[in-house]
Amino acid sequence: MLTAANAIITLSQATLFPTPQQLQGFAADEVTDMDNAKVLEHVMGVDGKLSFGFVFVERMQNITLQADSASNSFFDTINQYQEAGETAYPLTGVIILPAIGLMFNCTNGGLDTYNPMPPVRKIIQPRKYRLVWNRVVARPNS
Repeated sequence: MLTAANAIITLSQATLFPTPQQLQGFAADEVTDMDNAKVLEHVMGVDGKLSFGFVFVERMQNITLQADSASNSFFDTINQYQEAGETAYPLTGVIILPAIGLMFNCTNGGLDTYNPMPPVRKIIQPRKYRLVWNRVVARPNS
């Protein structure tokens, strides 16, 4: 069974949230995803020889929370402190997906995109956040 209902995402910030905070109140159709990362640079020579090499790239994660999720306050707090101090507050995260037996350790991250309020329609819509990570490493969740 590939349910996301038992997915666990925790985030911490050494100064503001030293104890990992478990996010709750995910949107019904969107919980989280990571953008594809282009990890090779390549160029084709005029003689048809392909040259390529590995490059480090950031990992972009999207998180979507219901408008009434108490976990929105985590992102509100991070943003408020970043704006007040005009500095970044690095994050650490763990994503556990029991349905597939994997966990993902996310290191050296930050709040990249922040929206201060949810979209207001007939029903107030979920809030979306974008995090940037230096590394995301998959491991068996045993």
